[in-house]
Amino acid sequence: MIAPGRPHLDSMRYDLHCHSTRSDGLLAPAEVVRRAASRGVDVLALTDHDEIAGLDEARAAADEAGITLVTGAELSVSWEDVTIHVVALGFDDAHPGLAGGLEQIRSGREGRARRIAESLAAAGIADAYEGASRFVTSERLISRTHFARFLVESGHAREMKDVFARYLTPGRPGYVPHAWATLEDAIGWIHAAGGQAVLAHPGRYKVAPSGLARLLGEFRDRGGDAIEVLSPSHTAAQVAQFAAHARNYGLAASCGSDYHGPGESWLDLGDLPALPAGLDPVWQDW
Repeated sequence: MIAPGRPHLDSMRYDLHCHSTRSDGLLAPAEVVRRAASRGVDVLALTDHDEIAGLDEARAAADEAGITLVTGAELSVSWEDVTIHVVALGFDDAHPGLAGGLEQIRSGREGRARRIAESLAAAGIADAYEGASRFVTSERLISRTHFARFLVESGHAREMKDVFARYLTPGRPGYVPHAWATLEDAIGWIHAAGGQAVLAHPGRYKVAPSGLARLLGEFRDRGGDAIEVLSPSHTAAQVAQFAAHARNYGLAASCGSDYHGPGESWLDLGDLPALPAGLDPVWQDW
């Protein structure tokens, strides 16, 4: 939750989506916080994938750096036949319901990783599980990003952004379907812990306009709170598009760099413009 007693002004710089070594980031939680502070971020949310183990370290570093830390996590969700992400913000990180839900999501990752390795082996890329494991920084989580780093290291892709054009996505080697949390469960866990549910980088999902309308409508109807309007996954046209969707669906707007570490991210911490005019920021009641 947000530390009390600190002012929250519209002029403040918010970055409400980033990752640490507790999931698939390259920097430890405290290093992420210090980097954010050095780059002028006033309010930061650490949103590791399906994980909140880094929040205590981040909270202590934020107190030292003089910035506000918002509790965060990025939940993996299955919606229709698409994997989407829902960012949780401002929740009680001691809430047992949310902690149990995150553990439930994480418990499927090991089997999924083994299946990813089998798929890559069938495509002629051997020892992918062992290779990906060398990049794992938390024993509680292995992700596609770790496989992507292995594929770059082993010469199967030139850089991280090339990996997902050739591997690990639907129809390509290394992709395996997986059942994550339901949208209803994810939003329910977040709200039970007093948090807000944000649909992360909606422009990334491979859905037709009619599918996007269904997703946004279901997200709103199940109690979703906000859309991530500003994201490195969005073009300028998509920023305008999702700003309009936020207004039309009655959802607040959020922003985040989705920072993973030096050399791997499109944006650095704090490299975000102001939200488009006429939106209700997700932090308006903080």
